[in-house]
Amino acid sequence: MNIYAIGDLHLSGDPPSKPMEIFGDHWAGHKEKIKNNWLQTVHEDDVVIICGDISWAMGLENVAEDLAWLKELPGRKLLLRGNHDYWWTSLKKMQAAYGKDFEFIQNNCTMIGDVAICGTRGWILPTAESFTEEDKKIYEREAIRLKMSLDDAKKANAKEIICALHYPPLFAPEEESLFTNLLEEYGVKHCIYGHIHGLDHVLTFEGERKGVNYKLTSCDTQEFKLYEILSTDTKTI
Repeated sequence: MNIYAIGDLHLSGDPPSKPMEIFGDHWAGHKEKIKNNWLQTVHEDDVVIICGDISWAMGLENVAEDLAWLKELPGRKLLLRGNHDYWWTSLKKMQAAYGKDFEFIQNNCTMIGDVAICGTRGWILPTAESFTEEDKKIYEREAIRLKMSLDDAKKANAKEIICALHYPPLFAPEEESLFTNLLEEYGVKHCIYGHIHGLDHVLTFEGERKGVNYKLTSCDTQEFKLYEILSTDTKTI
């Protein structure tokens, strides 16, 4: 069993109601690129974490086509909310509608053997020039949600923790945030995130810092390929 991640699929039906080519020619046929790599990479007993911005759908009743496409791909799929996932609603409603095919990370964790998958959407950081008092409220609330997820992992006696966010928890290598502090406090080994696209990815920190390995997984920054977090070659799950 292997654990993979990918972010920011930005699905919008077939044909797409919001073609992603408007954000650059490299997005042309991105859905097919993702599918082809997924089929070559993922087996049924593997796990894929999707770090938000899954679909442009505006409501739970509108996301069915995109989730049906995703359902047909192999692997156990864990979904995280992004800032454009307007279809995301209460955990109870999502589980009732799609719980047979997907698992939702929200104020909880999912155990994969002795590995815990935790996470939350996250938010823009106080270092952003546009950061407001309203942003501060959301930022602090998202940190509480991350702590709840990490506490869930602790209760489950997880031997290793993977944390998934949508927003990056830091940009500069020396930057600290409520999110990075929690990752370090709970001994998280891997933190994956999305949200950042195109050339902006060079502004985002990736690599190991204070025991945490940070990795951007927005699909367009990864050539629409999945990122392998853990492999049975290096970890018994």
